[in-house]
Amino acid sequence: MNFYAIKAIYNFEMARTWRTLAESIATPVVSTSLYFVVFGSAIGSRITDIEGITYAAFIVPGLVMLSILNESVNNASFGVYMPKFTGTIYEVLTAPVSYIEILCGYVGAAATKSLVLSALILITASFFVPLEIQHPFLMVLFLILTAVSFSLFGFIIGVWADSWAKLQIIPMLVITPLIFLGGSFYSIHMLPDIWQKISLFNPVVYLISGFRWSFYEQSDVSLWVSLMMISAFLTICILLARWMIKTGYHLRS
Repeated sequence: MNFYAIKAIYNFEMARTWRTLAESIATPVVSTSLYFVVFGSAIGSRITDIEGITYAAFIVPGLVMLSILNESVNNASFGVYMPKFTGTIYEVLTAPVSYIEILCGYVGAAATKSLVLSALILITASFFVPLEIQHPFLMVLFLILTAVSFSLFGFIIGVWADSWAKLQIIPMLVITPLIFLGGSFYSIHMLPDIWQKISLFNPVVYLISGFRWSFYEQSDVSLWVSLMMISAFLTICILLARWMIKTGYHLRS
């Protein structure tokens, strides 16, 4: 394992975060605060509680997942698309670096940014509602699995995209709707029976549900099903990203 190569890619990607600190850190935190003002105060005043949890506290796991999914995909996709756009990706491809080292560098940096952001969002949320985390180790496990999985997914999007429009179309038209329809701001048990069944086809439901269980020991679906879903998604993304790098798909042309 070439740790120097991993460190070089990782440090380069992390340096971009500090150069764009306002966009990378401040903007999502401000957005989260606005969600609490709008949903926690305005809507929360009309919803007493959900399954014994105050509405403002109930939406905390959903807000964290909303941010970590979006940021993981955006950071990783932009991180690999820019070298493709400028042509500097050839320096990485011609270097004695394996696919796993390339993935560790790019995906590791994107996942790190998302995890730092999730910590900041939790700190921000603590100013609005008293946080109660029943299973902190499980919460951290879900955060890491989600950040790594969707950073890999973002890497795949960045490799696949051959234009700026394509780089944005998947997050805007697929990821964001799935997040909002995945129980970020409500329990799927509040929906009519037919829509509860349809919601089970949304993979984000399992992520948010499992993550919420680590806070309150309450979820819409089984915790073990949630863990299996995120593990299966992670495996698929690793295999697909590996194939892209080894074959040079959209990288060498």
